[in-house]
Amino acid sequence: MLDLLSGGDRSVSAVAAHFEMSRPAVSQHLRILLDAGLVSEQRHGRERRYHFVPDQLGPVWDWISRYEAFWKQRVDRLKQLLDEMDEE
Repeated sequence: MLDLLSGGDRSVSAVAAHFEMSRPAVSQHLRILLDAGLVSEQRHGRERRYHFVPDQLGPVWDWISRYEAFWKQRVDRLKQLLDEMDEE
């Protein structure tokens, strides 16, 4: 849903059209994203449109980046091992 909303604001119906779940189920998912601050909601008449708020992913990025060096070391060691196996 975040990928879809990153392309622009959408209504619940427009979001639901992309998923094999009921409109109420999509509304529940959007409510969770809204409560988490990952989307904002704006009323347009009777319709609610949802907007992705990427800044709220900052804490997630901060958490993931702590492990970036760990995984880089592991991938570098794997590459070195594979290169050594190719030389044999």
